Amino acid sequence: AIRSIRECDVAVLVIDATEGISEQDKKISSIITEAGKGLIVAINKWDLIEDKKSNTINQFDKQLSNEIPFLSFAPKIYISAVTKQRLHQIFDKALEVYEQSTKRIPTGLLNKIINEAYSLNPPQSIKNKRLKIMYSTQINTQPPTFILFANDAELLKDHYKRYLENKLREAFGFFGTPIRISVRERKEKKN
Repeated sequence: AIRSIRECDVAVLVIDATEGISEQDKKISSIITEAGKGLIVAINKWDLIEDKKSNTINQFDKQLSNEIPFLSFAPKIYISAVTKQRLHQIFDKALEVYEQSTKRIPTGLLNKIINEAYSLNPPQSIKNKRLKIMYSTQINTQPPTFILFANDAELLKDHYKRYLENKLREAFGFFGTPIRISVRERKEKKN
């Protein structure tokens, strides 16, 4: 399974709706995101769920986000392989996810969004030092990968990285694909 994940552009994680989210589903989803692949979550056997109400999908989505929170970026499709319900949507979504994972953001626009995010919510200072982001650029696609040139790499904490990731998603989508953000230290120029 791992070899095929490395070779694909978009993976489809199939979850059995009648069994719920298994430990294996969690492990496979982790492997897919760590490999930086686009992802669609297909919840199969939806036709076998009895007494469906208008909020049944919302309840399953909530369970999914509680048990596998790092998959919030992935589209979910409720399908039935037997009745072929919504199967055609998988191919449409795969194309959308592929397009999102190969998207390039112009450097000027990227810096504008990062600077706005920083201005709206600057990171906390640590030992009287504050992260200063001087410049950012996209260095790769599949997954979209961004480098922030900053004064001190240690000052970019995980929660602030997640905040920046969310701001990038708000601005540019990146629907269905993980995002990578890393920091390179760059000394500030003294006048």
